[in-house]
Amino acid sequence: MPSILSHEILASKDATQWRSQELLLISEVMRLVGKSLAPEIVFREMLHLMSELLGLNRGRIVLADFLGDIAVQGLADRKLDSRSKTSSRASGPSSSIRYAYGLTKSEIALGRYDSGEGITGRVLASSQPIIVQDIDAEPYFLARSVQRSQLPQEVVAFLAYPIEVNREVIGVLACHRIRSRDRQLADDMAVIKILATLAGQLLQLQALIFDKTRVLQANNQLLTRALESTAARYGIIGTSPLLLHALSQLERVADSSASVLLLGESGTGKELFARAVHLSSYRSAHPFIKVNCAAIPESLFESELFGYERGAFTGAQTARAGWFEQADKGTIFLDEIGEMPLGMQSKLLRTLQEKTIVRLGGGREVKVAVRVVAATNHDLALAVQRGTFRRDLFYRLNVIPIVLPSLRERQQDIRPLAIHFLSRFNQGNQRNISLSPEALLLLEEHSWPGNIRELGNVIERLVLLADSSVVSRHNLQQFLPADQGGDALNHLEVAKLSRPDLTYSQESAPVGMPLVRDYLPVNSHSAGHLHRVLAEHGGNKSRAAQFLGLTVRQFAYRLSKLKSQNGD
Repeated sequence: MPSILSHEILASKDATQWRSQELLLISEVMRLVGKSLAPEIVFREMLHLMSELLGLNRGRIVLADFLGDIAVQGLADRKLDSRSKTSSRASGPSSSIRYAYGLTKSEIALGRYDSGEGITGRVLASSQPIIVQDIDAEPYFLARSVQRSQLPQEVVAFLAYPIEVNREVIGVLACHRIRSRDRQLADDMAVIKILATLAGQLLQLQALIFDKTRVLQANNQLLTRALESTAARYGIIGTSPLLLHALSQLERVADSSASVLLLGESGTGKELFARAVHLSSYRSAHPFIKVNCAAIPESLFESELFGYERGAFTGAQTARAGWFEQADKGTIFLDEIGEMPLGMQSKLLRTLQEKTIVRLGGGREVKVAVRVVAATNHDLALAVQRGTFRRDLFYRLNVIPIVLPSLRERQQDIRPLAIHFLSRFNQGNQRNISLSPEALLLLEEHSWPGNIRELGNVIERLVLLADSSVVSRHNLQQFLPADQGGDALNHLEVAKLSRPDLTYSQESAPVGMPLVRDYLPVNSHSAGHLHRVLAEHGGNKSRAAQFLGLTVRQFAYRLSKLKSQNGD
């Protein structure tokens, strides 16, 4: 009798110890789930704890092959039509070991099962758990992953429980255990059932997260495309923050009548922005007139801007409306406003203040309702200090200043711009040229001192002259412009030679330019010097003259005088 009682006490003590091990296992697994929902992390540690705490060795999670990689694909992709579902039920899915503890990589690779094949395949096909009390006595046990010789010589049991998601069996949780251990197989099966249920819920949760993430990514792509289309609806391509900020400023002031001053380097798309101001406003149905102030001779400025009456000058056979009249109720874009002569600046100021113009040779005022958008790549504030631009006109134009970013400040827009230019020039020239990923990367690495205009020129040259249909990084290098640092230095040296009495910055802008030009003799500059400065300014006499501190008339007179002296 005492021996029976002591046996019961020992059994009760063992049962209590096993229960504490079970609770520890489940609590540790749940704690791990609280930290991470990644199946590869949770499942491996769960199988490890099954082995260490309960002696359930060589645990593995076998999943149906239609799931793909759970870490990437998710169960949400398991959307079969009625025909494929019928086929799946008839033949059953194949499966393979995805997660394991105590198995080598080669053993895991061997763990593949067709539907109904072996104990694992039967559980997957029947949705019923199976307990094999002795694997040596079970003809359906395959010992495929681990050979019998690799297992203990004692009686070995095999436990397998189905993993379900949405009432569909998608896998199996299975393990070995020594049959002679002082613990009921049913107790082990109860724990495995809990863990298999947890595994199914974790896989389902992972699938939901994957599905939600995929929806969010799709929405983000839609929003990105919408953002790109919004940015491109004015012909402006790009999504960089600086560009979008400039577009946001543009749209906020589009419906006002305030003057807009576009500031930025040459080639940044000031004309496109000016047109965008017009198109996004209520004036879009009315004219958009663009005027390049640097291209109009000083003597023609007034007649071009304000028009003239018949007989106002020799050759004026009929009256003509100027640009301001033609832009009535619309928008006039004054590009290179910094090149406007001082005499015209005062007349422009009066037009902006009074909203009227007087034609050349006329005596009556004509009212005009025009939105003025001006642009410059010069520092107008510096020009005001130098006396080459009227301060009051500067303040009149500078109501809404919008700074356009250079291309090097919007690197992420280089690729879509390059593709846009490729498409345009390919269509225009019946070519089919494309850029390799490495070539596109090289474009993004380039500084582009000429900005978008330079990029467009390079792509057009590339389309016309490329020998192969796919341009590599190496081939692209011959089409990229050389470093411009030397040219900028030469320009600065020419400036110093022309006006040594002034101080120059790296931007070649003379600091301290007197408000009134000093009188200079006709031979103040050599012919070579004049030609060099003219070349530096692209043949523009107005800019070359301003750079040298001369009027256009003085510059042209000196040039012609020196030519006649040299017999040219």
